[in-house]
Amino acid sequence: MDFGLVLQTDPPASQVVSLMRRAERNGFRYGWTFDSAVLWQEPFVIYSQILEHTQEMHVGPMVTNPGTRTWEVTASTFATLNDMYGNRTVCGIGRGDSAMRVAGRAPNTLARLGEAIGVIRDLAEGREAEVDGKPLRIPWIKDGKLPVWMAAYGPKALALAGQKADGFILQLADPYLTEWMIKSVREAAEAAGRDPAAITICVAAPAYVGDDLAHARDQCRWFGGMVGNHVADLVSRYGEHSGLVPDALTEYIKARHGYDYSHHGRAGNPSTDFVPDEIVDRFCLLGPPEAHIEKLQALRALGVDQFAVYDMHDAKEATIDAYGARIIPALNG
Repeated sequence: MDFGLVLQTDPPASQVVSLMRRAERNGFRYGWTFDSAVLWQEPFVIYSQILEHTQEMHVGPMVTNPGTRTWEVTASTFATLNDMYGNRTVCGIGRGDSAMRVAGRAPNTLARLGEAIGVIRDLAEGREAEVDGKPLRIPWIKDGKLPVWMAAYGPKALALAGQKADGFILQLADPYLTEWMIKSVREAAEAAGRDPAAITICVAAPAYVGDDLAHARDQCRWFGGMVGNHVADLVSRYGEHSGLVPDALTEYIKARHGYDYSHHGRAGNPSTDFVPDEIVDRFCLLGPPEAHIEKLQALRALGVDQFAVYDMHDAKEATIDAYGARIIPALNG
């Protein structure tokens, strides 16, 4: 199983680079960041420094979207990093939640997202693609490689990931929901004539190593609010108890009252008071190393290829070190 580290690009950028270097020393192979231009610093600038100061780590956004930058700019940016550092990027992409809404725009449609996946990958790998009705090719790209992994929750998005993406990003670590969503992605891939086993499965969630569960829950409760924001969209689109989205995913948002993006992805987010302990326990990895190992083994048995640690809490370094010392070796030793 691969391991990734997910950070927000809060200033100073040097701290983001330092944590990624620490992660690589501890056996993490992927370095991910949020991508929301108003809320955080520009990640692609920081990726160049992460790549410069690591040896093998692959970097990318979790996640970018088709609306913040034009598609040829996104492709050229990835391709430039790959040309400089040797095909060590991956494009995580979704409809655009915080990046679009904070700027006063609606998230992209799934149709636009599906088109963008193919165009960005083709352009970044040196092939011709059509952008706004015009055929384009970036002539200087040689031997470029850009896997595109799509984040999804709802049935139509899961189907699109299976049809189009190289990887599937699931932002929660509940084994029951993970099994249901992986099955949906793989069934869609098979129906599209693709090899379901060729799609990389990445589960991303907060991890907090320690014996004080009450403190760990409080540090990670923000994640239930972030996921709940996406779930609220699903409920508005499909309705409650529709059969299209598991009740286990939708029930807990009944007490939700809006969402403040100024606290997005941060410990202590006041918009997440509605999230019960049970959801935090289900969606995150908390407790001593043995609890993390047990849950990760269950996720790996379901077909998860990578676990990406959301490290937005008060024990960033300790979590990285605990994973390097105890948890990664237990999964890959």
